[in-house]
Amino acid sequence: MNLDIETTVKTLFFMLLVAGAALLLVALRAFREASRLRFFLKRRALLGRAWQFIFFSLIIVVLAFVINSYAEPVTYKIFQPSPTITQTPTITLTPTITQTPTVTNTATVTPTLEFTVTPQMPVVISQDFTSQVTPNPNAVFSSLSFSRRLTGEYQPIDPAISFANPVEKIFASFSYNNMSVGTQWTALWFRDGELVYYESKPWNGASGGYGYSDCVIPAENWLPGNYEVQMFVGETWKVTGRFSITGEPPTPTVTPSLTPTFTLTPTLSPTVTRTATITPTGTKTLQPSATLPPTATSTRTNTAAPSATSTKTPQPSQTSAPTKTTAPTDTPVPSQTPTPSRTPTVSLTPSATIIPTATRRSTIYR
Repeated sequence: MNLDIETTVKTLFFMLLVAGAALLLVALRAFREASRLRFFLKRRALLGRAWQFIFFSLIIVVLAFVINSYAEPVTYKIFQPSPTITQTPTITLTPTITQTPTVTNTATVTPTLEFTVTPQMPVVISQDFTSQVTPNPNAVFSSLSFSRRLTGEYQPIDPAISFANPVEKIFASFSYNNMSVGTQWTALWFRDGELVYYESKPWNGASGGYGYSDCVIPAENWLPGNYEVQMFVGETWKVTGRFSITGEPPTPTVTPSLTPTFTLTPTLSPTVTRTATITPTGTKTLQPSATLPPTATSTRTNTAAPSATSTKTPQPSQTSAPTKTTAPTDTPVPSQTPTPSRTPTVSLTPSATIIPTATRRSTIYR
């Protein structure tokens, strides 16, 4: 084994350190055994050997550091080192791949918005604010998570950014902090830029925690499109969330309702027509004739009862010679106004009662 001076010195140094550590362990074991002995003389002899082991270990450690520091220079003074040929490393050229030049794309100008559009609270909604508490400017909201259901701690169940019809309710859940009780807060729900739902009321929760806003509209009103939810504290915008609805909403069903229709049909009362007949003896006889028009009745229709008419009997006048007198006419009495009723109609067929008129004969004595 060929060892140079430097390697020999380092090897000797580590071997001395190991020997010193071994003696130190032996000394410690001797101290432990001495503490267990009851006989004084034996214990004192064992303690003496233990201190000797410690002393020798210290000498070996000191000797190791001395050899490590001074052995190599002293050896070089006694034994001159022979020159050794140092090999010069040769550089081996490694072929490199020359890259084919590629066409560099011309940079395009990306338009940058000069102004950022911040959502604004509509004046129509802000006019209906009921809170008198000044909002805390340090109030913060997290990003919105959208889902169909929430847990008891207002955590979203299966959150998503796209929902398929049919949809009945969508929750927008969030976490918040630094909120003041009684502060007016508002959630605006838009579909393709059009306001479809909103809620605005004083804050009744804690200063920090989890909350939500829900949009409940009929299923047929959840039209497909892009939806956006904007959260405000007072009139200050806090956060915006977006989701989409796909598929056609269900068609609303119309439930027909029965509406009774009442038709009132008046029944005409009979009209009595009187005709006068002149006999050769000069007696005028009145013969009543009744003309009854047909009565049109329908379901749920009341007809008025025929009105009672009086019969007038004219008194014959006594003249020297019979004269032809025109037939008297009676003025018909108007029938009573029919009263509508919602009870089933019983159609009454009026019958005219013909009252015979007594005929008097005038006698002329010549």
